[in-house]
Amino acid sequence: MIKQNMTILYVANQEVAKQFYQAVLNIEPILHVPGMTEFKLLDNSFLGLMPLSGIKNLLGSQYFPESAQSTPRAEIYLLTDQAESYLTRALRNGAQEILPLELRDWGDRVGYCLDPDGHVLAFAEAK
Repeated sequence: MIKQNMTILYVANQEVAKQFYQAVLNIEPILHVPGMTEFKLLDNSFLGLMPLSGIKNLLGSQYFPESAQSTPRAEIYLLTDQAESYLTRALRNGAQEILPLELRDWGDRVGYCLDPDGHVLAFAEAK
């Protein structure tokens, strides 16, 4: 049985990423030490921010080719009742809009953006 979910993003600059997610999520991190920042999203769901240099040291640089770093390989899909507020805060704090908030064919109203490290963020409202 899985007891907790921690999604960890590898970031170029931990402090910049912390400030971005703190402003967008409108919450304080529960942990902010050299090498890791954590935000509690739900009771057992957390978002972690780890410097790319640290994870390269752990896993080895062969898993982080320079040519692939600009290609999105994952998405964080956050279901909320305030998708527009989250997307607006993200854009105000340096995110790049990919798709505006619109009703999608699967039934959710979703807007997409890239965080400062190029991770795809989706802010969604269930309809």
